[in-house]
Amino acid sequence: MGQTARVSAIVWTAAGSLAAWLWLLLCQGFFWRTDVRLPPRTEPEDWPSVGVVVPARDEAGVLPVSLPSLLLQDYPGRAEVFLVDDGSSDGTAELAHGLARRHGGLPLTVSSPGEPPAGWTGKLWAVRHGIGLARARDPEYLLLTDADIAHAPDSLRHLVAAARSGGFDVVSQMARLRVASPWERLVVPAFVYFFAQLYPFRRIGRRTARTAAAAGGCVLLRTEAAERARIPDAIRHAVIDDVALARAVKGGGGHIWLGLAERVYSVRPYPRLHDLWRMVSRSAYAQLRHNPLLLTGTVAGLVLVYLVPPGALAAGLVTGRTAAVVLGALAWLVMTGTYVPMLRYYGQPLWLAPLLPFTAFLYLLMTVDSAVQHYRGRGAAWKGRTYARPDAVVGDET
Repeated sequence: MGQTARVSAIVWTAAGSLAAWLWLLLCQGFFWRTDVRLPPRTEPEDWPSVGVVVPARDEAGVLPVSLPSLLLQDYPGRAEVFLVDDGSSDGTAELAHGLARRHGGLPLTVSSPGEPPAGWTGKLWAVRHGIGLARARDPEYLLLTDADIAHAPDSLRHLVAAARSGGFDVVSQMARLRVASPWERLVVPAFVYFFAQLYPFRRIGRRTARTAAAAGGCVLLRTEAAERARIPDAIRHAVIDDVALARAVKGGGGHIWLGLAERVYSVRPYPRLHDLWRMVSRSAYAQLRHNPLLLTGTVAGLVLVYLVPPGALAAGLVTGRTAAVVLGALAWLVMTGTYVPMLRYYGQPLWLAPLLPFTAFLYLLMTVDSAVQHYRGRGAAWKGRTYARPDAVVGDET
């Protein structure tokens, strides 16, 4: 009797996993599609001015690639770059000055705001300082971009044209992350896939949908919208600042857009699993609002959606339960199929798609580790700073 009950539980759990995947496939904003790119645009007759704000902390290793790509933007209007040195100890500011002298291009201002006061993350304190410098030039738009992000020469031109044509207050692009090492190939495409599953890009662009998110590496923000949403003061202690920014702007009536990048690239390497683990775990529990119940639900959801299909298939083969084999195989097949477009976008071999359950298991461990580090008082540690306070939440995600 007990054996029969266990087999029935496996079958029912596998059926629940398949049902979850069918719902994700059809009802979660078609998150798995990778065709959400910059919307149709026409170039404006009068190009608006743009202030480019780059917070940088110990970025000497990537700045020689990223900063020249900003200075050499082919932009018809007035644009200026403001690099804010956030307490670097590796000569980031001096290197930036040298790169500007060597490459020329857009005007560059390098400044430092000092250590952030209580209640501010270092990055947002630097962004606040950079926005203040930029606003002295009265730009219509602000481009907030990270120091490890490189832009194609026409990137700013396309971003502004898309914002103007679509009437967007925020146009953000998920930069193409580096996929060179074996661990990057295994983990990085899944990172973007999971993000899109949580924040379907199609829903973000709808005015009537509450879903809001941005990708912090590339955010073109209308200055008026930033003032209306009190950016960055309203989100000053947000660890996941890009999502908080998007929620603040959309909550204030703004129109936002997020999609996959074609001209924006991350140049930061994550060659080892340890590097990728730190990238995810430093903010995973903040994404769950430091809530143990949300953590428990997330772990259970990851198990049901990603681990049950191969588990049910294996258990069905061992017990001879055909229903478990079929249900597990179908759920795994749907999962694999939804991952294929993201692997194609990143130019990766399709044999990685069936390995998504293993990658999801790694993310599960990273999320649990993020919670463990939080309760040990280490919080979201990054480049010598630790943020143990809960993330600022602006609105609710549905």
